[in-house]
Order: sequence, then structure tokens, then C-alpha cells
Amino acid sequence: MPNLISSIREKYLFTLDQIATAARKSARDPNEIRLVVVTKSQPLEVAQAAIEAGARILGENYPEEGVTKIQSIGNQSGVEWHMIGHVQSRKARLVTDHFALLHSLDSLKLAHRLSRFAGEANRALPVLLEFNVGGEESKAGWDASDESAWDAFLPEIAQLLALPHLQIRGLMSMPPLGRDAEDSRRFFRQVRRLRQWLADQLPGGDWRELSMGTSMDYAVAVEEGATLVRVGTAIVGERRYTSEDDA
Repeated sequence: MPNLISSIREKYLFTLDQIATAARKSARDPNEIRLVVVTKSQPLEVAQAAIEAGARILGENYPEEGVTKIQSIGNQSGVEWHMIGHVQSRKARLVTDHFALLHSLDSLKLAHRLSRFAGEANRALPVLLEFNVGGEESKAGWDASDESAWDAFLPEIAQLLALPHLQIRGLMSMPPLGRDAEDSRRFFRQVRRLRQWLADQLPGGDWRELSMGTSMDYAVAVEEGATLVRVGTAIVGERRYTSEDDA
């Protein structure tokens, strides 16, 4: 375990340094960017080691797996758990009961369930809206690949803002997988334009967050305005397969 903690700490600090360098390159304050260490499909000891190595935000893709880790590790001061993967409506209550932020709200149906369960838990759940900027059928989220068609989803977004127990905090997106980090840049810029467009159209909303960038391209994401980057492999290594990957 000490060797695992040491290895993760070294990679974690390196990633923070790369984030800071990218932020300064684009005249941003590095403190504006938060690093989410993705522990999806990793064993419990890796998540625990990441916390002991200094990670303060952990990201999970699967509600049950995430809740198991949260309950096993227990509440630790200053540690947040974020749900970053697609959430089936039937698992919405797990999110409202256990996670500090949902990055991947991708439908009005799910939003209504989350708002209802959050109300029953006497809380307001912070969420990010997921947009598909690459037009890929395999990706969830509102289709934002054609900028001329953005008006089409505006009525649904307006309805989301009115839900009483959700706090819309911004956007999340995952660009198409490219050969290198620069392939993602134009998609990150599109997400940033979308955020500004939504802020102009719906000025009553809170659009502060941009969750974008992974192990391959997080530095470019920071240069293009990311406030949350989701880094797993570069810090904790390759993920392990779990049965929920098929869910």
C-alpha cells in the first residue's frame, strides 16, 4: 500500500503541475481548475490510496460501484465524490443520496427523477448538463454538434432550470477520441461557445463549470476553459473490468 500511495501521489502532483502550466499559458488562475481523479472500475484500495495521496475529488462512472466505495471508505474530511458516467433513471436515488455533483445529466426524464429524490432527501443536487458535440451515436447528452440547431434543445434546458431541487452549474462533454490531444481542441472550443450561448439565452442560470478533458487531453481542455478535468489512467493506471461495464 505505501508503494501504491507513493506512485499515485507522484502522478497526481505531476498532473496538478501540468494543469497549472496549461492555466498560466492561457492567462488563467490555476486555482480555477479542479482535478477529478477517476477511480471507476478500480478496486477499493486504489480509491483509498488516491485519497491518502492527496486527491480530494474522486469520480465514479457506476452508481453501485461508487456507493460501495463511499460506504466502505466512509466520510473523510474534504473529500468529494462525483458521478461522471451515464445514470439510468432507476439509479437516480443513489446519485442524490451519495454524490456531491453529477457531471452527466443527459435528459429531462432523468432530471425530473433526480429533482424528486433530491427533494425527498431535503437537498439541492448540483448537476452539469451533458452535451454531445461530436454527434456520435455512442455518446449520451443533448446533440450540440450542429451550432445552427442549438435552438432545438433550448426549451428543455429552460425547463431544467426551473426544477426546484437541481442546481445547474454548467456543462460537461466528451469529444470524439482522436489520435492526439490537439484533435480535441476544436470540440472544447465548441463547448465553451455553447456555454456562452446558453448564458446569453438563459441569463438566470449558473453556467460557471466546464467539465472536459481526460488523461489524454486535459491540458488542452484547461487551455480552452475547463474548470473540471477528469483524469484516471494517468494517475491511477489502467482501469479494471467490472460487470457494470455492460450495464
